[in-house]
Amino acid sequence: MSDIQFMKKAIDEAYQNVLSSRGGPFGAIVVKDGKIIGIGRNEVTTSNDPTAHAEIQAIRNACKYLNDFQLTECEIYTSCEPCPMCIGAIYWARPKAVYYACTKQDAAKIGFDDQFIYEQLELPMEHRKIPMQQIFPADGDLPFRTWESSKNKVEY
Repeated sequence: MSDIQFMKKAIDEAYQNVLSSRGGPFGAIVVKDGKIIGIGRNEVTTSNDPTAHAEIQAIRNACKYLNDFQLTECEIYTSCEPCPMCIGAIYWARPKAVYYACTKQDAAKIGFDDQFIYEQLELPMEHRKIPMQQIFPADGDLPFRTWESSKNKVEY
């Protein structure tokens, strides 16, 4: 399949998702060596999971298929430019490329505006809409210290 065909598949996932009323108009696929190994649709409202974006679902699906937590040598095709959460997940998954159809501006025009999140990330924590404050009890770093000295850790 070509890049266009893979993108059409991601767009079709998004379109079918709208028709089935399972979630928002977003679809994504993960491809490795010319084969689709992960498919995801936005299922935020049907699963009551704010992290169930199409890209996240596709990444989860592909990682399960590969039995690996990274998607090196994979490509992600998504019907829309990824949101900040999905961008983070994509970087953790480490695919070699991401391709998208619609832009974040296109998404904003239909009510999916991530601009607020981008703006919040630029602010110092004390100025963000959702308060974030460090609470550090004695041994608050015990898990980190234990991880650092562990001989059994799998780094990622």
